Order: sequence, then C-alpha cells, then structure tokens
Amino acid sequence: MKKRKIGMALSLVLAAGTLLGACGKSNETETAKGKTFSVAMVTDIGGVDDKSFNQSSWEGLKNFGKKNGLTKGKGGYDYLQSQSDADYTTNLNTLVRQGFDLVYGIGFLMPNAVEAIAKQQKNTEFAIVDAEVKQPNVASILFKEQEAGFLAGIAAALSTKSNHIGFIGGMKIPVTERFESGYLAGVKAANPTVKVDVQYAGAFDKAEVGQAIAAKMYSTGADVIFHAAGATGVGVFKEANDLKKKDPNKQIWVIGVDRDQADMGPDVVLTSALKRVDVAVQDLSQKAKDGNFPGGKVTLYGLTEDGVGLAPINEKAANKTNIDAAVKEWVKKIKDGKVKVPENQKELKTFNPK
Repeated sequence: MKKRKIGMALSLVLAAGTLLGACGKSNETETAKGKTFSVAMVTDIGGVDDKSFNQSSWEGLKNFGKKNGLTKGKGGYDYLQSQSDADYTTNLNTLVRQGFDLVYGIGFLMPNAVEAIAKQQKNTEFAIVDAEVKQPNVASILFKEQEAGFLAGIAAALSTKSNHIGFIGGMKIPVTERFESGYLAGVKAANPTVKVDVQYAGAFDKAEVGQAIAAKMYSTGADVIFHAAGATGVGVFKEANDLKKKDPNKQIWVIGVDRDQADMGPDVVLTSALKRVDVAVQDLSQKAKDGNFPGGKVTLYGLTEDGVGLAPINEKAANKTNIDAAVKEWVKKIKDGKVKVPENQKELKTFNPK
C-alpha cells in the first residue's frame, strides 16, 4: 500500500509539473506573439489633447494598440496625464505597478524622472521622446526637426507677399532651436531677402502668450508665422482666425507643427512641419513587442525614416504649385545627402544652400 501511495503521489507531482510547464510555455508564446504585451505613456504638462506633441504620441500608441489587437486600459495601451512636473515620477511608477511592459515619458521635461524610475525598475522597459537617458532599459527617441523646419521655411518664403514672416518657439531648448535653425535655413535657400521675426514664449502651455506674440507680428507686417510651441501655438491659430474673419481678403498664414494641424483653421493653416512622433512611438513599440527593444541607444528619425516631413500645402495658397515643386526638390537633395540642414545657430551661420 505504501508503495502504491508513493507511486500515486509521484505521478500527481509529475502531472502537476507537466501542466505547469505547459502553462509556462503557453504564456511565453503568448507574450512572444504580443497578445499580452502592454504599453503606456505619461504626457508632459501640455496634455494628451494639446493638438500637437502629446496628441501625436497618443495617436501612435493607439495605432499600435489597434494593430496588435489591444484594448485601452490595463493590460493593453493607456496613458496618464501630468498636471505638473511633480506628477512625472508618480505617473511613471503607477504605470510600472500596473504591469505595463513598455512605459514612455513624453517630452524633454522628463529625462530625470525616467532615469530615476528606470534605475529602480530594471525589469521594465522605458522610452523617452525628445531626450536621451543613458540606461540599459531606456530607449531614447530623437528627431531631425531641422529638416521639417527647413521645408516649412521654403513654404513660408515662397508664400509671403509682404516679404516678412515670423517664428514663435515655446521654450528655447535644443528641440525648438533645431526647428528654428532649419526654418531660417529654408528661408535663406528659397529667398534670402525675406525678413524673419523670431520670438520665444517661454512655455509650451500658454496659448494667451502665443496669441499676444502673434498679434504683434501680424500687426507689424508678417503674413506667415511658423510656430513650434506646443499648446502655446493654439493662441497663434486663434489670432490668425480672428484676423481672417475681420478681413477675409487679407493674407494670414500659420504653419503648424508636429502633427498636421490643418484642422486648426482651413483658411489660415498653410501647412505643418511634421514631427512624426506617432510613427516613432508605433515603430519603437513594435520593436519592443518583437523582442528588438533598443535599450541604451538613441533612435534618430529624419526625412529618410519618415520621421519628419511637411503636410500638404493648403489648396487656397496662391503659389501652391511652385511650393510643391520646391519642397519635392529639396526633400530629394536632403535624402540624397547633397544638403545637410543646420541644427543650431552655429551651423546656420556657415550654411550655404547652393
């Protein structure tokens, strides 16, 4: 009897082990196929509906989720919104505790928070957009904003009737300066006689400041303004739309940023300097899901990678055909390596478009 009981016990143990092993293999396969892979992001203070950077990031995350059969929420794809910089660490930690496999920090304001949490949570993969964090479990995403800015400069210089245009930046940081440098280089390449007003708002979430700066630029003769100011740029669109309503025959143009912002005013949005954060977020999420997470590395997205570009020129633009032709020509030159667009003021000084 004892032998029979021992034999039965051993059989049960072996059977349980086989079942557990099978379960383990099933879960591993499921994860490998991406069925249980989950990803989330933490916005900066601009918010997920900023009509710009955060919104584009969220669109990329949603596209990835839908492509892979995920649903919004825990275990799928999600986001947490930050009301202030004090929320970054808390929000990142919350998403880690909820079990997300990949967690994004969106924006240049978050590298310190991402680095701190990444050091504590070594089994979680992180990604940061617009900054570099040198940790083995963090992938850094950067863009060649100067290339998109360059194309915006071409469009602005070929559109202006007053020979006077503007640039409004959010905060004076490397990202925005790359947009500015590229924009000024594009103007120089298309028409070096055009005057360009440059001003920074000092924030990415102050629409009223953006509107005030735009009002001054338009009133002093500028007829095209390129904004690289996040939610501050909402004020630029408001001012342009208000002026257009007062005088429908007056040329008033805005060039949007990050995503195609044509929806901000069909009569005033000339085009947008695209920074395809949505493409980058979707691409890197897919790499992580497939087991190719580029931890500890910088992934750079430019024209060649379809990471930046220019949105369609407004059909109402008088010079649309010439702008389209010029943009196409310069895109080819940049992709072929014949033109290196300056990414800072130092490079801009020596830039020769010929």
